[in-house]
Amino acid sequence: MAASITDATPGRSTRAERTGWYFYDWAMSAFSTTVITVFLGPFLTSVAEQAAGCPLGADDCAGSVHPLGITVAAGSYFPYLVSLSVFLTVFVLPIMGAVADRSLHKKRLLAAAAYTGAGATVAMVFVTGERYLLGGALFVVANIAFGAAVVVYNSFLPQLGGPDERDAISSRGWALGYLGGGLLLLGNLVAVSAFAVDGDAQRTLDVARWSIVSAGIWWALFTLVPLRWLRERPGAEATERRDNVLVDGFRQLRGTMRAMRAYPLTLFFLLAFLVYNDGIQTVIALASQYGTEELRLDQTTLIITILLVQFLAFGGALLLGGLAARIGARKTVLLSLVLWTAVVVAAFRLPAEAPVPFMVLGAAIGLVLGGSQALSRSLFAQLIPAGKEGEYYGFYEISDKGTSWLGPLAFGLVFQLTASYRVGLVSLLIFFVIGFALLAAVPMRRAIVAAGNTPPRVL
Repeated sequence: MAASITDATPGRSTRAERTGWYFYDWAMSAFSTTVITVFLGPFLTSVAEQAAGCPLGADDCAGSVHPLGITVAAGSYFPYLVSLSVFLTVFVLPIMGAVADRSLHKKRLLAAAAYTGAGATVAMVFVTGERYLLGGALFVVANIAFGAAVVVYNSFLPQLGGPDERDAISSRGWALGYLGGGLLLLGNLVAVSAFAVDGDAQRTLDVARWSIVSAGIWWALFTLVPLRWLRERPGAEATERRDNVLVDGFRQLRGTMRAMRAYPLTLFFLLAFLVYNDGIQTVIALASQYGTEELRLDQTTLIITILLVQFLAFGGALLLGGLAARIGARKTVLLSLVLWTAVVVAAFRLPAEAPVPFMVLGAAIGLVLGGSQALSRSLFAQLIPAGKEGEYYGFYEISDKGTSWLGPLAFGLVFQLTASYRVGLVSLLIFFVIGFALLAAVPMRRAIVAAGNTPPRVL
């Protein structure tokens, strides 16, 4: 029997609680920055190339690996893994969101998912030699757990502030996340400079592996802050029956999937987001591999560029959050998509072995990255019916914070057919163009009212 939670549900959030919420972004961004963006792509590609019989550190490798008997070009292994992990999240994340909406203990769910992901990341210490299958399996587990934790984390957002506060709250969370991820990456840059040796590919690979492990430790350590400062904020569907939360979650998910047809404009926005953010996440996830394999840039150049992105994204998230307060969040996101299209075109034209243009492009990415994602998250919060935050963010998270599906799949297929990373990059333009068109067509004010919510003053 459902319990009344009116008395147990906290009221308006405090500054300390919001700070605790921000700090989970600080904790988890180490995974998306150090692992996904910088080290894991080149690291697993190198391990796969060794398994394919290529010498470690070889500039070109035409070899293939055979996971589960499937022939895969070594250079396509990591993009395919990203696609596989996201395909699996299609089933896991909405269920996690449904369970979160039914549970009185969302912080426990956050802890379980976060520490599963952090543990799998730390276990990368065992990925040595030709163990590309172990590395792939650990990454899939970590990436799914990462997404599951973010679903629970995001479900707190609509409960932490009113319609006119959510853009600012979301932007501050993203900004702090980029700052935290950047600080750990700075430490890893120091480690690369101190321990990597030019010409010693094995030494460089070892430093990369330990940098990945450091992200898991960081993630686990700083997750303690939100677990301490956040208050339990159960949704309207929460129940005290603890023995059937999962079963009830499945039941609620089925009901929500049927009920979502009553909110076609929310689904339309979600479709637009899944399209354009798939392009954003693919650029983030594969930038390091593109820089290493196509542009032949060294690891230090890549890390400095990503650091530049991180610290500029801290300011960019706050800057675009301020712009959204003036012209509206949707117009600001649309502007950012135009800039993303220009970024992809510029990346295609970058010369090889030229670190300065790559860094300039990284600076441009930093200015639009945080804001486009933070404002998308807060826009979606306006479109969720009350009590369904976890479930709807479960669908949202399928293409958020390091997870994407069609983009890496398109990139991997194009590379396998053409052996060109540049052509693979051009294939991502379609995601930004179509995403822009879809988002521009969403009548936001009508969509917010249809979901039973109050629109903010400026859209």
